[in-house]
Amino acid sequence: MTDFIYEKDADGIVTVTMDMQGQSANTMNERYVPGMDEVLGKLRAETDLKGVVFASAKKTFFAGGDLNLLLGIEKADAETFGYIEENKRPYRELEKLQVPVVAAINGAALGGGYELCLACNHRIIADVKGAVVGLPEVTLGLLPGAGGVVRLTKLLGLEKALPHLTEGKPVKPQAALKAGMVDEVVASTDDLIPAAKAWIKANPDSHTQPWDAKGFRYPGGDVLHPKVRQLIVGSSAFLYAKTRGLLPAPAKILDIAVNSMRIDYDAALRSESRGLCALVTTPECKAAITTFFFGMQAIKGGKVRPAGDHWKAQNAAILGAGMMGSGIAWAHANAGLPSVLKDMELDKAEKGKSYTAMLADKAIKRGRMDDAKKQALLDQITPATDDSAFAGTDLIIEAVFEDISLKEKVIPETFKQLSDNGIYGSNTSTLPISILAECCPDPSRFIGLHFFSPVDKMKVVEIIMGEKTSVETLRKAYDYVQQIGYMPIVVNDSRGFFTSRVFGTFMDEGISLMVDGMSPVAVERAAWLAGMPVGPLAVHDEVSLVLSQKVSKTHKDLDARLGVDSGFGKHNTASRAVCDAMIEQGRGGRHYGGGFYDYAADGSKSLWDGLSQFAKGNADVQLQDAIDRILYRQAIETLRCLNEGVLRTEVEANLGGIFAIGFPAHTGGAIQFIRGIGIDAFAARAAELADKYGERFALDASAFDILRNEKAQAA
Repeated sequence: MTDFIYEKDADGIVTVTMDMQGQSANTMNERYVPGMDEVLGKLRAETDLKGVVFASAKKTFFAGGDLNLLLGIEKADAETFGYIEENKRPYRELEKLQVPVVAAINGAALGGGYELCLACNHRIIADVKGAVVGLPEVTLGLLPGAGGVVRLTKLLGLEKALPHLTEGKPVKPQAALKAGMVDEVVASTDDLIPAAKAWIKANPDSHTQPWDAKGFRYPGGDVLHPKVRQLIVGSSAFLYAKTRGLLPAPAKILDIAVNSMRIDYDAALRSESRGLCALVTTPECKAAITTFFFGMQAIKGGKVRPAGDHWKAQNAAILGAGMMGSGIAWAHANAGLPSVLKDMELDKAEKGKSYTAMLADKAIKRGRMDDAKKQALLDQITPATDDSAFAGTDLIIEAVFEDISLKEKVIPETFKQLSDNGIYGSNTSTLPISILAECCPDPSRFIGLHFFSPVDKMKVVEIIMGEKTSVETLRKAYDYVQQIGYMPIVVNDSRGFFTSRVFGTFMDEGISLMVDGMSPVAVERAAWLAGMPVGPLAVHDEVSLVLSQKVSKTHKDLDARLGVDSGFGKHNTASRAVCDAMIEQGRGGRHYGGGFYDYAADGSKSLWDGLSQFAKGNADVQLQDAIDRILYRQAIETLRCLNEGVLRTEVEANLGGIFAIGFPAHTGGAIQFIRGIGIDAFAARAAELADKYGERFALDASAFDILRNEKAQAA
């Protein structure tokens, strides 16, 4: 009973304190069911039992299912169904106790933890940091399989339950009370047990769940209520528009929630088990657990961070108050990092600071900020034109124009203002860090810090190691990125690094499809169906064709300067041919008045009717081919980066691709996409695409060795 501490007081109330041994959180591990059975057996044997309180000795209340066990399930068979049914059985038996049961929630009660709370008659939560309730299973490609779908639908009604079931957002105490997800909020964890016992004493007969009581009615109406019927139809359309049919979990949750209202309670619980059984083996589930749980855990937990003491920047300087510099200043202010924002002219630096004011004003209008917080943010940013304004600073970030000559002038001039232990970062998106480091007085303290636009929304930073960058500098850069609340993705130096290389293939493949004869509308539609957030033609307009041309020219000039052929973007032939021609026709992208799209004064846009001139073929490109070309092109380039050592880990490849480039989240990232399809099946399909569409899809068999080896090591 060490996992479940059983204590009975003089009033006949038993407190069961969950304290799973050898782990930091309570989970549904292999000891969970036997432990719960032992608790239930003792409770049923009590002769003067008055009530039960479930509490936790951990910082969290209960974390729910063991994801390692779920990830290992390969077949949706009778054994898997039996495992799911067995895990939820104790909750149903808990509901049948003839005494009131209370959940005393001291911290996070998510997933199976909140499902335990739902099986109790009363839920009390402490209004303390970290205390939340919710059912986040949908974010892992799953559904709440321990009664969560059925019970929450009965507790709140379909309309109020669906957002919590299909979005999976954690809910803080006061909001949970307002939503009806908990029944009582207390000020501290010390108040939980006394409040629970007081409720039991005041409600000795409240041991029957509302849905077990005769005459139970669903809040908001049953499944035949006109409003509910309309909700069901609308929810189906809404979910498809949101998920594009690429995520099976939300649709399955809606189906089970609706049908649970049509059948008896125990049958509904079995239906829920069948739904979870079907989802747990899907590629989408495996991808979500691998990337969004274990992958994020690895990043946040420091598994890919260099060992050493944690570092915190006390102040910073940002050179260049353009779009990127202004965005970085906002990120610093938001994290409480005082920063000097320097530009050649004070009005430009002031304008850069006004970007933070603009974002703050938007937050105020949405009720997410007040004037005092806005002023506090603005106080963190000091516009300047002189280098002396940031003398002795811990961190300098160069964010001037993507011009190597300009950067080579700025870096040595400003490096002298760095503190003795400070680091210097360049926000370049494609220029090799090792080459820029040649102009730096101390290359060991020079590193790439590539932010993405818009900085306030793109919460990821690509950290680029130069040939002479020290491990200590990398560690400090890693800590800095986490200090401002962003996700660090570490890569080794190369032309275009990782993100720009892969993103370039996405834009190029969209143009290639158009050149092959596919209509521009169909190209954008294929990208949407593939799961990309924005079509390749639309995103190219936002990036600007002019910038793409400049990047290409910069690397051509760099090759000439170094006397090498880097091969950077060698397969992006469609982009170069079409972009050059469009720029000659005055179409440089959205910023330049139009590109692939025409932009109207009212904010609407439509594809430019002149794009047909670039169609060189009249091939009938099948939709599935187009989808595969868009995804495979990016996955192949990501695999090349992994093989070349540009990427260090699969975790960073997957998360970087999703958060920085927009690779479809349902795949779990580009490398997980390959694993989900199967290495051999992916290789075979890539070979088909290469035969049909060109060598950019060609991969040598040895290209997959790194994946096979890592899989073997993991096994």
